Amino acid sequence: MQPSRLTQLQTFLENEPNDSFLKYAIATEYLKLNDLDEALKYFTDLVKSDESYVGTYYHLGKLYEKLEQRENAETTYRKGLLVARKASKMHAASELQQALNSLLGLDYEDD
Repeated sequence: MQPSRLTQLQTFLENEPNDSFLKYAIATEYLKLNDLDEALKYFTDLVKSDESYVGTYYHLGKLYEKLEQRENAETTYRKGLLVARKASKMHAASELQQALNSLLGLDYEDD
C-alpha cells in the first residue's frame, strides 16, 4: 500500500524540519481532512518560523474565520498584508485585502 501524501510530507519534514513549503503543504493536507486543530498547529508554526511565507496568512486567516476567531483572523490578514506589500507580492496583498474587507463587512460590489 502506498503511503498517504500526508505521511510522505511528514517524512520529508523530519529530514528538513525548517522547510516552509513542507509545513504549508502539511497544513493544507490537514485542511483537506478537516483536521482543523492540526492545520492550525502547522500554520501557526509556519508564521512563527518563517513570517515571510506570504501564502500562509490567507489560509490561516480563513481557518481562524472557520473557527469563529474573528480577532485572530483580522490580525492575521493585517500582518499578511504588511508582509505581502513589503515583499512586493501585490496579488497576495490584494487577496488578503479582499479577505479582510469581507471579514469587516466592507464588501464592495457593483450591481
